[in-house]
Amino acid sequence: MMSLNKRILLSATGVLLIFIVGIALALDRAFYDSARLGVQDRMLARLLMLMGDAEVDDNGILEMPTNLLDTEFSRPNANTYAFIVDHTKKVVWQSTSALNKKLPELGLLEKGVKDFSQIEINHEPYFMHRYGVAWATESGSYPMTFNVIMDTSLFDAQIERYREDLWGWLSVMTVLLLVTQMLVLRWGLQPMRQVSVELSAIESGKQENVVGNYPSELKLLTDSINSLINHERKQQKRYRNALADLAHSLKTPLAILHNAVSIRHNKPEEKTVSEQIERMDNIIQYQLRRAATAGSSPGMRPILLYPVASRIVKTVRKAYHDKNPGITVAIDKTISLRIDEGDLMELLGNLVDNAFKWCDRQIVLSAVRHQERIAIQIRDDGPGIARHEIARILERGVRADQSIPGHGIGLAIVRDIIQVYGGELSIEQNTPKGACITIYLNAK
Repeated sequence: MMSLNKRILLSATGVLLIFIVGIALALDRAFYDSARLGVQDRMLARLLMLMGDAEVDDNGILEMPTNLLDTEFSRPNANTYAFIVDHTKKVVWQSTSALNKKLPELGLLEKGVKDFSQIEINHEPYFMHRYGVAWATESGSYPMTFNVIMDTSLFDAQIERYREDLWGWLSVMTVLLLVTQMLVLRWGLQPMRQVSVELSAIESGKQENVVGNYPSELKLLTDSINSLINHERKQQKRYRNALADLAHSLKTPLAILHNAVSIRHNKPEEKTVSEQIERMDNIIQYQLRRAATAGSSPGMRPILLYPVASRIVKTVRKAYHDKNPGITVAIDKTISLRIDEGDLMELLGNLVDNAFKWCDRQIVLSAVRHQERIAIQIRDDGPGIARHEIARILERGVRADQSIPGHGIGLAIVRDIIQVYGGELSIEQNTPKGACITIYLNAK
């Protein structure tokens, strides 16, 4: 799914662009109407000046002076020209600027009627302003229509320049607004990004809680996250302490029962009871140790593998000081795992203990990176594990009372811990003899 930052940025950008385009179209239309109205007013002023120059005698004959008030009409090939139509729809006068230009055929307007429109002459656009008058003399009234025509080249050039300036400045404003919007959005969402950074740090084990100072809108969220993390840690600690207390409580009565039965072994029933007590002890130990496995959780800190492995090797070596086999620890000191330290010690402790128990002279404990996983391998030169037993221990759901003979519940515990962390377990025959156990765990 698209990030919150991109969603807000895209939506705000879309709204801004629609707003800018709307403003541009509104301003363009307003300027166009204003410019057109300005042309209409200028042409009306020329009509009035032309009417001021006109004179009609008593016989209804129109007289126009040589020097007009509007000198534009006196220039040949000017972009503005005029002509006057009498009641017979005959052109009775035209300006010098109208020479060699086609005049449209127009009717007579009623007295006082004005008409402004855009027409085409020879497929070229023109503005035309007309004014109908009734010239009153002593002999009567003479209707006439004054016409002024102007081409649209200046008007079109003005509109084009305006649109270039308008879209140019609006483009600059749009870029500035987008940049400002991005900066404001980045500043506004900074607390959200900081929360994300802190949650990533908690997940990777770099910190234990959310410690930043956040706005009131996020304060409730961060406080709830911290409360949940602390509650989960306390709950897990109480759970593991309760299991430890349970294991200690059961250990004493089982030991008493075992000692009481072990005094005499004459009867088969007593021997059977002793075996079942020992079996119960193994099952309880297995289930308690299995339940105590912490498993992967957010905020778990990476643990360096080499120090833990070295400490376990030293501890187990003391227990087998009479045997004293040679052991090689080939682990890169930079390799780390996201795993509970107690689970890692339980995992390696069982593997190393089994290796010491069954080896003849040599043990090799190694670990290497394999893509996104860590491969931990322990090899010994003992009798190894039968193939049919290997297949059975790798099956899921094997109970503690079905553990491999001679290996106790150690490999069952190893298998369960690996499954909790989403890893894999591989058991093979070592060359030339012995067992080779490999576990794969996620590096992150």
